[in-house]
Amino acid sequence: MEDEQSFSDICGGRLALQRRYYSPSCREFCLSCPRLSLRSLTAVTCTVWLAAYGLFTLCENSMILSAAIFITLLGLLGYLHFVKIDQETLLIIDSLGIQMTSSYASGKESTTFIEMGKVKDVVINEAIY
Repeated sequence: MEDEQSFSDICGGRLALQRRYYSPSCREFCLSCPRLSLRSLTAVTCTVWLAAYGLFTLCENSMILSAAIFITLLGLLGYLHFVKIDQETLLIIDSLGIQMTSSYASGKESTTFIEMGKVKDVVINEAIY
């Protein structure tokens, strides 16, 4: 059985919560957010490059433009690989444990498993305003 609900995050973005029940003792919760917006990516890139071009016109040093391109590319790759999470999944198997998986925009996945014997209680800490 699968159930899906839609929510808004603190910035007004769309979040989708899927609940899957495989059996009475096994259930999965999956929280997904939209992919990286091309509009925001373009805005940040243009801002950095326009600032670099402004510095270039003052200093007339072409290294500033090269550094701006390099920093923009490294910043984007770092953001996609370490910061931007597309999906988080919580798989609960009553007799075995809890598996938490985070899927990043770059395709990297981070998985943590906690044995049920080590779980005292589960608290979900989220901000509501």
